[in-house]
Amino acid sequence: MGCCSGRCTLIFLCSIQLTVVLERQVFDFLGYQWAPILVNFFHIIIVILGLFGTIQYRPRYIVVYIVWTALWVTWNVFIICFYLDVGGLTKESDLLTFNISAHHSWWSERGPGCVRREMTQPRVGTVDSQSYISVMGCFMEYQYIEVLHSGTQILIALLGFVYACYVISAITEEEDSFDFVGGFDPFPLYHVNEKPSHLLLKPMYL
Repeated sequence: MGCCSGRCTLIFLCSIQLTVVLERQVFDFLGYQWAPILVNFFHIIIVILGLFGTIQYRPRYIVVYIVWTALWVTWNVFIICFYLDVGGLTKESDLLTFNISAHHSWWSERGPGCVRREMTQPRVGTVDSQSYISVMGCFMEYQYIEVLHSGTQILIALLGFVYACYVISAITEEEDSFDFVGGFDPFPLYHVNEKPSHLLLKPMYL
């Protein structure tokens, strides 16, 4: 019963993880954040693998999910440090785009309440003009939105980590107890030979 409830909880957590990471993947695509896109893609694959392992009683798949969950938490801690400018990191760098573009988070210009205005500034001594984008009135700065996303991912991942360890422990105990009673033994201790013995009767001549 405990294993069943633990499996159901882990399945529920994996489903939430898939939903949240797919939502995050969409906005990372819109912001051309290539590094998060790749990491999110691997996360989706591993979560599906862990979900399959939980449903089909495959402990090895759940172990892979546990190992990846630790790496996933580390990645999200890095994202939090990146957007909060911690440890020499800066959100203004092009690190998340592999330095191949100057794009930043999609939320930087389209956050809740943000008003995006394109303003033109003429260049001195030339007829050309330079345009730049001004963003005002945001209810929440984009870096805090990204931090909130990563914090949610960490919370769900930690819960998934705990329940995955519990499910593996429960499955291992069930297999050990089943093996103890001879469930997996092809030659049990008390083996009865049910083959009939044939007696050959020969006539006796005196």
